[in-house]
Amino acid sequence: MENDSEFAVICACRNKKKIEQIMKSSEITKEFLNLGFSNFLIEDVPEVVISARNTALEYLNNFDVIRNKRVNSISLLGASGSGKTHLLTAISNNLMRKGVSVFYFPFVEGFNELKQNLNDMYSKIENMKTVEVLFVDDLFKGRETVTQFQLEQMYAVFNYRYLNHLPVLLSSEKIIDDLCQIDVALGSRIFEMSRNYLVQIEGYPMQINYRLRALNY
Repeated sequence: MENDSEFAVICACRNKKKIEQIMKSSEITKEFLNLGFSNFLIEDVPEVVISARNTALEYLNNFDVIRNKRVNSISLLGASGSGKTHLLTAISNNLMRKGVSVFYFPFVEGFNELKQNLNDMYSKIENMKTVEVLFVDDLFKGRETVTQFQLEQMYAVFNYRYLNHLPVLLSSEKIIDDLCQIDVALGSRIFEMSRNYLVQIEGYPMQINYRLRALNY
């Protein structure tokens, strides 16, 4: 009995260390590690925001079943400030606590870092391709036109994950039609990977802005 107890303590300790390492390597900030479904505001919001929350919860609950299938990703698209990043971070945090590796790539900051440190570019892109779950935040944000370098790298990442049935958590202010206009091959892959877990938030006033509501706007 004592040996069994010792074994259980060792396993729990190793599991805790593994989860701590997963969270550290995810590159999700300490502030974002506190985001979950329980602190996502759902009072006085449009139905589409409730739908996004429910879709995110459904995706998390079904993850173990769908993770190796063609449709194994989730895309929350559209209006800025509607809580897309919060919900996808909540999924990420829950997955990491279960021992699933997640890598967070904020599009704007991520490409700025790649340009500043080209020596690390190939290893980071390779990690984005092969990590268990990739979280791409604000894809193509602030871009009227996408640079050839950005498009080539993102297509390479998404195509690799598409071919190898590796999940992606995606947020973008651009909807599927916009993504297809940028690059139809990329947009169509995103749609196919996430078509069962796709929410597009469009045409709402400032009251939908999650960050302003959190500040009692």
